[in-house]
Amino acid sequence: MTASKALRALREAIVLEHLESENEREFDTAVGSFDHPRCEIVATGQVFDGRAEVAGYYARVGDAFPDRRSTLVELHHADDAVIVELELRGTHLGSLGGEEPTGRAYRVRATVFFVFDDARLVGKRVYGDQVGHAPALSR
Repeated sequence: MTASKALRALREAIVLEHLESENEREFDTAVGSFDHPRCEIVATGQVFDGRAEVAGYYARVGDAFPDRRSTLVELHHADDAVIVELELRGTHLGSLGGEEPTGRAYRVRATVFFVFDDARLVGKRVYGDQVGHAPALSR
């Protein structure tokens, strides 16, 4: 069933607030935008399910890439999702998983599916090169 114009507008507002809160490092707000927090990083196979796991993921990424920002490139609506293409930028200044920080900057494109159940955000699925999540591969 196709989402109504009003539902699409509401979903888009939730996604844009979520992305802005990530850029502002307001991770409690980002996690709070989910009805049930769930984040999947497809390139690495990682799944963070529940408030504590998703909050921990944001904390680790924020520590490893304190200047990380996303820029919206495209936004599309699907029946049960808002799909965004982002350009991610940052510098590897802390450890994400025990590795030594490289100090290198990265810039990578990613596609993110924000999955909805009606007006409730129930998942985030990130597709893209793992460069943004695996600093050793940064260019």
